[in-house]
Amino acid sequence: MKAGIATLGCKVNQYESQVMMDMLCSHGFEQVAEGQQADVFIVNSCTVTATGDKKVRQTVRRARRENPEAVIILTGCMPQAFPQECEAMEEADIIIGNSNRSGLLDYIDKFMHTHQRIVDIKPHGKEYGSESSISGMNERTRAYIKIEDGCNRFCTYCIIPYARGRVRSRAIEDIRTESQRIGKKYREVVLVGINLSAYGSDIGSGLLEAVKAAASADGIERVRLGSLEPDLTPDELIEGLAEVPEFCPQFHLAIQSGCDATLRRMNRHYDTAQFRHVCEKIRSTFDNPSITTDIMVGFAGETDEEFAQSVAFAKEIGFARAHVFAYSRRKGTRADTFPDQVDEHSKSLRSDEMIKATAQSAAAFLDTQLGRRVKILAEREVEPGVFEGYTENYTPARIGGNDLGGRIIEATVEKVCNGFVMCRAI
Repeated sequence: MKAGIATLGCKVNQYESQVMMDMLCSHGFEQVAEGQQADVFIVNSCTVTATGDKKVRQTVRRARRENPEAVIILTGCMPQAFPQECEAMEEADIIIGNSNRSGLLDYIDKFMHTHQRIVDIKPHGKEYGSESSISGMNERTRAYIKIEDGCNRFCTYCIIPYARGRVRSRAIEDIRTESQRIGKKYREVVLVGINLSAYGSDIGSGLLEAVKAAASADGIERVRLGSLEPDLTPDELIEGLAEVPEFCPQFHLAIQSGCDATLRRMNRHYDTAQFRHVCEKIRSTFDNPSITTDIMVGFAGETDEEFAQSVAFAKEIGFARAHVFAYSRRKGTRADTFPDQVDEHSKSLRSDEMIKATAQSAAAFLDTQLGRRVKILAEREVEPGVFEGYTENYTPARIGGNDLGGRIIEATVEKVCNGFVMCRAI
C-alpha cells in the first residue's frame, strides 16, 4: 500500500511526520510524494494561528479530492486543541491528537476492517512516552531529533500549551541512541522541542547534557539547537556549549518584542535588559556566533511608541536574521480578549518597517563574514558545479565543486552577495 503525508508547521512536526512515515514503511507501506495517489494519507496539522487552521482544512479537502478512495488521517496540534472543529471535517476518516500517534497502525487496521469513522483524541500524559525514533529525514542533509515536548509558559497569545501539554523531556540515553543511528547517514543534527530551553527540568537533566549526548555519536560533526528562551539561557549553559567542539554557534532567541511593556502583556518571562545580557554573553564567549530571532508586530495594545521601542531594540541587537510577523488573534488565548486590538493596516505598515530594519542588520552581519574561514555543509546543487548550504553559524553560503552534497567543506568567504556569501574551498 502507498502512503503520503502533508506536514504543516514547525520542525517538531517535521520530525513527528518522519516517525509516522517510518512506522508505516517498516510495516510494508511505500511512501509517495504529495500529488501522487495514496491508499493512506496523513495530514499532520499546525494550529499556531487561525490562518494555520484554514490551511489545515484546505489540505484535508485537497487530500480527499486527490485521493478519493484513500484513508485520510488528521493528526497533530489542531485536533488536540480544537477537537470539535476537527471532528466536523467530514473528509477525514481518522482523527487523532498528538498524544496517541503510536497507535497509528492499529487505527488504520481498525478502519479498514470496519469502515467506521474514528475520532480518538486522548489527553497528554505526564512523561515523554515511548515515541519511536527515526533513522533519518527524507531528502535532507541534516536530521532533527525531538528531545522535548510541551510548554508551561502560557504566553497570552499562544495556544500551544493546550495543544502540546506540559513539559516532558526525553531520556538522555534515548537521545544518545538515536544520535548514533542518525550519525550513520548524517553529519549534522538539530535538537528540537516545543519549549527546547525547558529540556530536562522534569527529569533532573539539562540542555547541555542533551547536546553532549548528541555530539558523542560517531559520525556527528555538528549539533545545532532550535529556538531558545532568553530567560532559560543562563551564562553557565552558554559557557558549557562553548566547550563542545561539535556545537554550532547559532542561537535563535525569540524576542517577540523589543518593548518591555509589550513583553509583559505577552506574559513573556524576561525583559529587554535580560535579552541584551544573553546576547552580550554569547558574543563574548563564542567566535563569530550568529543571533537570530522572531519578532511580532501589532500585538494587542501596542502603541506607536511601543513599536518604535521594539524597532530601536532590534537595531541595537543587530540580528543576523529575523522572522517578522504580525500578531494574529487566536481563539482560546487570553490576548484574544484584550482591548485595543491593532488594525490590520497598521500591522502591515509595522511589518514593513520592522522587516526593513532587520534586513539592514542581516546585511551588516553578512559583511562581517567576508574573509573568514568557515565550514559549509553542502546541501543542494543550485546550478552545475555550485552547491548551497550553511556555515557553522547558519550563514547561507555557496561554493563551487563537484559531488559535494552532504559533505562539510572548509572554505574562505570571498564575496558577499544578496542574502548569502560566496566561498572558495580550501
